[in-house]
Amino acid sequence: MKRYARITGWGKSLPQRVVTNDDLAQIVDTSDEWIVSHTGIRERRIVEQGQETTSSMSVEACRQALERAGVTPEEVDLIIIATSTPDYFCPPVSSMVQDKLGATHAAAFTLTSGCTGFVYGLVTGSQFIETGLYNKVLVVGVETLSASLDWTDRRTCVLFGDGGAAVLLEASEQPTGILSCELGSDGSGWDALIVPGVGTAKPLTEEILHNREHTLRMDGRRILKFALRKSTESVINVVRESGLTFNDIDLVIPHQSNIHLIELIARRLEIPMEKMMINVDRYANTSAASIALALCEAADEGRLKPGDHAVIVGFGTGLTWAAAVLHWQPQPVEEEAILVENWPLLSELFQPVARPVARVRNAVWNTRVAARSRLQDMALAAKGPINQWQQQWQQRFRRS
Repeated sequence: MKRYARITGWGKSLPQRVVTNDDLAQIVDTSDEWIVSHTGIRERRIVEQGQETTSSMSVEACRQALERAGVTPEEVDLIIIATSTPDYFCPPVSSMVQDKLGATHAAAFTLTSGCTGFVYGLVTGSQFIETGLYNKVLVVGVETLSASLDWTDRRTCVLFGDGGAAVLLEASEQPTGILSCELGSDGSGWDALIVPGVGTAKPLTEEILHNREHTLRMDGRRILKFALRKSTESVINVVRESGLTFNDIDLVIPHQSNIHLIELIARRLEIPMEKMMINVDRYANTSAASIALALCEAADEGRLKPGDHAVIVGFGTGLTWAAAVLHWQPQPVEEEAILVENWPLLSELFQPVARPVARVRNAVWNTRVAARSRLQDMALAAKGPINQWQQQWQQRFRRS
């Protein structure tokens, strides 16, 4: 019998400390108005040094997920931690979480894929269950990005925050969980988002510290172009592969990087903004924790209800992208009697009609998305030279 990976529990953990845009304006040359207008971010959570860590947030999120599902730590078979900011380079933070959680029988490993890490982890955990190797898998997306930021660089320090969230996957005989997925990488953009001075390529030295190369550097323009294209393409692909039409999608949970990028993606895909789950205003970009936090909040707020279908889509360092269609059914449903109108024979008779109709609807939607994408790309390409001309004119005006 085919096995499926059901999400049965979820939980989140956020630092207590709230840092507003006005707080940041006290240390770098910026303002609340500028940050909100350019990113949509109003505040973020930052860990208290020595009190909150990647492992402590992971453990708290896992405990909440297990409690919601009614599962003990000893029953967990595997723990996957998606993060780029572990407590230490060695040992893996996943082993620390396994110990602190008391998951004495669980295997554990850390997965590093930047902002797409949670989706990569969710797909990986589901595969362990679907193949029959494990029955209960915890997947965590968590980051302590504040430790990697240059707090004198206003271009990056205003964009990121700390936090973590977890889901518990359990084996199920009823179809649910991931219906389709796409994982990808374009390694030619590996240096678009990078901490250049920590690692074997450039070991930590006094010169590295002096040049602040141990902190995050980002080429926002390259990432924007990549993210807009790959997010659109991957959502189209996973919806098509799921066998659903876009009208069947109840919620879209994108990576929470920038409100304007989310709006661009929504316009390309003809998604009303009320169908987009957004919390970037409260937490900023939390990388691997971003989609996990938004998923948990959507469930807690009733935005994601039993029986719903959701698309999760992320993009980030690497450059990587990931998307999946989820069927949300935390509890098993009772088998219903087969009604005459649902009798398998009738279903088989109507399938030859239903499938072509769905394909035609998706084809029309894809065509419209492609047309809007080309127009948006042309507008963005024109915007660069215009912005450059404006900056040059402003500089001349100031000198005069």
